Amino acid sequence: MVAPAPMPDTTRARPLPERGAHSTRAYLGLGAMVLIWAVNFSVIKIALASLPPLAFNALRFPIASVAMYGLLRASGPIPVPRGADAWRVLALGLLGNTVYQLFFISGMEHAHAGIASLLLSGTPVMTALLSSGLGHERLGPRMWAAVAATFGGMALVVLGGRGASAGGAPVWANLVMLGASASWAVYTVGSSGLIKRYGPAAFTAWTLWWGTTGIVLTGLPELLRVAPAQLPAKTWLALAYSGAFSIGVAYFLSYYGVRHLGNTRTAVFNNLVPDAALVVAWLWLGEIPSGLQLAGAAVIVGGVSLTRRGH
Repeated sequence: MVAPAPMPDTTRARPLPERGAHSTRAYLGLGAMVLIWAVNFSVIKIALASLPPLAFNALRFPIASVAMYGLLRASGPIPVPRGADAWRVLALGLLGNTVYQLFFISGMEHAHAGIASLLLSGTPVMTALLSSGLGHERLGPRMWAAVAATFGGMALVVLGGRGASAGGAPVWANLVMLGASASWAVYTVGSSGLIKRYGPAAFTAWTLWWGTTGIVLTGLPELLRVAPAQLPAKTWLALAYSGAFSIGVAYFLSYYGVRHLGNTRTAVFNNLVPDAALVVAWLWLGEIPSGLQLAGAAVIVGGVSLTRRGH
């Protein structure tokens, strides 16, 4: 919810669904969102073939920040965090973007694109588990079944990586992707009050802008060793796509869906992303998952679906 940009948490906002032209546009937008996020995993793998991972992030996140500002500013004034909220936004921005991206891009360098999307799709389950541990909500039997199914599916995906016919990603790379998922879960749980005060789009923009500062600073040593003129055109296209579309445009499509269709219908589209990413990586990159990983994929999607229905 990300990778890419990670998927926004649609369990927080609960608007009433609307019908008519807005509803039609929302469905079309969510379909485009699924495609943008699914393709983004493979786009990143292609870019990392010619660009070091931290340098890639240091280039794409300024692009994402500019795109986010343009889209948000076009829709009206941007609320500014006040008082102590500014420090919370700063901390969550560093966690949900800088720390998350260190895990994510390090894992993506070695993990398979489709498998990475599956492991990140378990974030809602980790979020629910963390929220329960902090006393924010109580998990019923359905939610505990979702937790067990999702973590069981993740275990199958990680262990099945050694037999993947595309060469077999190292187990540690898949574990690093789980670290990314866990950091985003902490970010999500910590953001609920701020989202209510400032709105999801403005909060996401501020945390993105703060996190981008940390991402650029951590990627600067690698970035200084890169010769921009020697980068192939496909790398620049990947940077533009992964920054402007997967983080900027796709987020606004998701928010538009929540506003006009409600969080439940939007969540259904979010659940389609990992399967679509798996298919794109299979067809485009030749990353053929093992039978154990396909079984794990089915279990993860089932567990995540139970989680969203449980909310």
